[in-house]
Amino acid sequence: MANHASALKRHRQSLKAQARNKAMKTRMKNAVKAVRAALEQKNPEQAQASLNVAVSVLDKAASKRVIHWRCAARKVSRLSIAVSALKA
Repeated sequence: MANHASALKRHRQSLKAQARNKAMKTRMKNAVKAVRAALEQKNPEQAQASLNVAVSVLDKAASKRVIHWRCAARKVSRLSIAVSALKA
């Protein structure tokens, strides 16, 4: 561990950021799981509602750079296709 004040502060900041990122990733994974669970139950209304929440969470994670914006777009696209197929 570093001894300089600036390095100690940077370490504290990195721990806070790590906790924020971990919370965001957990929230993101749970939102995606909710959509997939609704798809497995073949419930289009619940799937659409869960998709709306998941899109919001994924977009926020991408805007905070917790995940890459293309990764978020890919996940949203695949979930949207699945929900649309369930409705049809």
